[in-house]
Amino acid sequence: MKTATASAPTKRPRTLAGTVPPPANGTRALALSNYEAALRLMQNGKFDQASEALRLLLPTSPADLTERIRMYINACAQQIVKEKKTFLSGEEQYDYAISLLNEGHYDDARSQLQQIASETPQADYAFYGLAVLASMTGDSHHCLEHLTESIRLNPRNRIQARADSDFQDMADDPRFTELLYPEV
Repeated sequence: MKTATASAPTKRPRTLAGTVPPPANGTRALALSNYEAALRLMQNGKFDQASEALRLLLPTSPADLTERIRMYINACAQQIVKEKKTFLSGEEQYDYAISLLNEGHYDDARSQLQQIASETPQADYAFYGLAVLASMTGDSHHCLEHLTESIRLNPRNRIQARADSDFQDMADDPRFTELLYPEV
């Protein structure tokens, strides 16, 4: 008696959009490695370098990566333009920094405020903004340092800070109270 041998059905690889990825080979592995390196550059905020790496990868990239690479090149270009904002004055840049702060983009706000402070050391408002940022992020040491400088440059900042709710986390710090109420 003959026994029937049943062969297992051949499984097709699961894919998105019904396309089967090309078989792995050395060229594809290298392309994927370069692609991942470019994405790491983007994650680290190095958009110029990431864009260049992606542009170099584009002509030789596997077909299934080409559209993603183009998308990431566009994303890099948008970030590069965003980083190169020009401002007519320090006050305009300060307003932009405060909007970043209010949206929770603390690192970007810090960068803008530090740039104002380094380019215009007499800009009391930049030091005040840095003090607010430090207070909001729980950095009491830098808050006091920046607020002290702001008050030194413009004593009216002392009065403003007394009523500023952004310093509520500092209210229990005796150094903060001493700074705002030196006459008591």
